[in-house]
Amino acid sequence: MPTQLLAPVFILHRPQLGENIGAAARVMGNFGLPDLRIIDPRDGWPNQKAESVASGSPVLEDIKVEFEPVAAMTGLTRIYATTARPRGMEKRVLTPREAMAEIRAAHQAGEQAGVLFGGEKSGLPNELVADSEAIITLPVNREFWSLNLAQTVACCAYEWRAGDEVPEDFDEISDPASREDVERLFQHFESELEKAGFFHPPEKTPLMVNNLRAALVRARFTEQEARTFRGAIKALALGRGKARIVRDE
Repeated sequence: MPTQLLAPVFILHRPQLGENIGAAARVMGNFGLPDLRIIDPRDGWPNQKAESVASGSPVLEDIKVEFEPVAAMTGLTRIYATTARPRGMEKRVLTPREAMAEIRAAHQAGEQAGVLFGGEKSGLPNELVADSEAIITLPVNREFWSLNLAQTVACCAYEWRAGDEVPEDFDEISDPASREDVERLFQHFESELEKAGFFHPPEKTPLMVNNLRAALVRARFTEQEARTFRGAIKALALGRGKARIVRDE
């Protein structure tokens, strides 16, 4: 995510369980969404259970607690409401992926959006859904649609970052092995198999070689993998020689 692009604000409306607040803070920290606001939490704030589940998330330190929705929406120009239930309103309905793409575009245009999440028992009140820009709903199984609050937050948080590149600290895959490297691997492998007596009966050798080569080609070795495979062949060959020396003695 570009550092200059603001992340959406996530707002929990009257959450009941401290564990869900903590889990929401944790996953928001994972995906780089720093701004979590809570409206009238049932068990008050701060909450020890939330702190425990958050596992040190930096989001927890900056949570803003308000008692009225208007106060929690300060500075926002767009509000999106999450709900799993149809509300009988003529509202645009978006998946988290569609909503996050729209929010990203709005932020690039200088706006700031917030996403509302309802409490565990009954979700968001209709008046907050009515005041929203659009509804966000997940494509869940309609026969078992009730989703945990923190899980809903996690789905939206993931979609905010879903278009980003793989983290830089993952090792990159090396270049594909050249045909010359692959041919040397084939010859090395076949030579050791010949020494081990693998090609029997002799008249079937060409077919067996072709089958082995076809299987190895499908693997599409990288340069590193080809070197590793040849090292493994060499180790097996040396091991075989040592075993023969022991028997001869």
